[in-house]
Amino acid sequence: MYELERFTIPEIVEKSSSLYAGLPALVAAGRPPISYDSIGPMTRRVAALLGLLGAVPGHRVAILAESRPEWGIAYLGISRAGCVAVPILTDFTSEQIVAILDHSESRILFVSRRQLAKAERAAEGRIFVALEDFRPISAPPRYRLPDPDALEAAAAGLVLPEVASEDLAAIVYTSGTTGSPKGVMLSQRNVVHDAWSIRFIMLIGPEDRLLSILPMAHTYELSVGFLYPIMQGASIHYLDRPPSSSALMPALKALRPTTMLTVPLIIEKAYRSSVKPALERIPLYSWRAFRPLLERLAGARLKRSFGGRLRIFGIGGAPLAEDVAAFLRRIRFPCAMGYGLTETSPLAAGSGPDAFRVDSIGPAIHGSEIRIADPRPGTDEGEIQIRGPNVMAGYYKDPERTAESFTEDGWFRSGDLGTLDAKGRVAVRGRLKTMILGSSGENIYPEEVEAVLNSSPFVQESLVYGGDSGLTALVQLKPEPVADFLKSGIEGAEAAILSFAKAMGSVAHHAGASLEDAEKSLAGLLERIKRETNTRLSAFSRISTVRLQLEPFEKTPTQKIKRFLYPGEGGE
Repeated sequence: MYELERFTIPEIVEKSSSLYAGLPALVAAGRPPISYDSIGPMTRRVAALLGLLGAVPGHRVAILAESRPEWGIAYLGISRAGCVAVPILTDFTSEQIVAILDHSESRILFVSRRQLAKAERAAEGRIFVALEDFRPISAPPRYRLPDPDALEAAAAGLVLPEVASEDLAAIVYTSGTTGSPKGVMLSQRNVVHDAWSIRFIMLIGPEDRLLSILPMAHTYELSVGFLYPIMQGASIHYLDRPPSSSALMPALKALRPTTMLTVPLIIEKAYRSSVKPALERIPLYSWRAFRPLLERLAGARLKRSFGGRLRIFGIGGAPLAEDVAAFLRRIRFPCAMGYGLTETSPLAAGSGPDAFRVDSIGPAIHGSEIRIADPRPGTDEGEIQIRGPNVMAGYYKDPERTAESFTEDGWFRSGDLGTLDAKGRVAVRGRLKTMILGSSGENIYPEEVEAVLNSSPFVQESLVYGGDSGLTALVQLKPEPVADFLKSGIEGAEAAILSFAKAMGSVAHHAGASLEDAEKSLAGLLERIKRETNTRLSAFSRISTVRLQLEPFEKTPTQKIKRFLYPGEGGE
């Protein structure tokens, strides 16, 4: 651990390369690790390459690639050159990638070969550099690409520019859940202060191994899962393919990480599809006296599934369902909670495993402030507003949207509804834009209704919206629990199985079941879900209609549903 003076990314590179020399820094599956003392020369070569390609301080340089060690080297090298990184999510479409490159005026793109086809439409007038080996692979006509010898000579004689904390470090284009991407301008101080402040929430060091499974182009992974571990001398390990179960489980077993960052959906799925059903199959679990013991045993098994050495399990990017949070707290799972937005670099509030609570996230990060503005009558709920060195400089080329995002006295408007308790811990209730006003003026938070729906054994995910006839829920069902339930002998079981199989795109066939019977059986199941959910909701927030969502919901990189695509949320 060391102290920062300039709060810039180049300062992190200089100090970590020296202090942790010889230790592994960035590790890709099946390849030798990149050591800390190698980071300095490698990022220096990136900076020299950018100079040879005509980039000068202030120029925007984009990165389009899956998470891997070279992604981080490119990002650090861009900052050392005094340029501005433009991370691009691999989930973006070709059209979005072109729009981002055009809007940011990025003339150089670091791109992995896996993503090259998606970027081809943007090749005209731009230089593409292969991220795997940092060799230019395409350029405008008559543009002479530098050879390796010229690069080494340039790196050896390079005089790196002075980078100030107020200089722009990155323009991050968010997919968000409310519409078109926008470019968030983050200064050097923004991202470095945010990463530095994490040491006051959870402390890691050179003995820690972090398994990275989130996209580095997302600010959550970039600040908390990359810059902070680099500052602390930890090693960061990357998968060689997307983090599916078949890739993740062997990696967990082999690496046995001490630290991981995830979004809530990952642990929620593990609990609802595996842990909870396994517990409920044990007869003794129905006896309240035996539940603590059985849950501790299940918790120990869950910890072993993550390698057995996990001591920090970071959760952020979206709210964690209350029933899952309560279970994780009961089994003392080492959860570290965070809240924030890309505009706050991203962490604005958080707590480590020792302070993990079900009812709140935690206090504002060190050096920043949070307040609740304009509390609603009769409540202590209002908009969460944030001020501090982690708050963005504004939206790129969008002064009107920037002005709208700040109060007259300089606080950032998060657009989130929440509360603060007596100890300054923030609890998030939902988005201002998604809150539904009930018929008698009640505030209805669809996220809270969705949390109850999602706890049903039959529901995979849900989205709730309002209308003239009350609340409607779109639900995506779980095939296996539904089929098991229907096979238990209720009326119309075969027809319902057929209907559900058809709805999920299955080619299964059950002779003798009419379409009319199938539709009735499925309607009965949806009605049961509505009835059981409503028994757990206040009268004013009960659901009027439940509709089947056949396809998985479209999501952001942090696995939040893109609400604007659906009825009642700006869609049709």
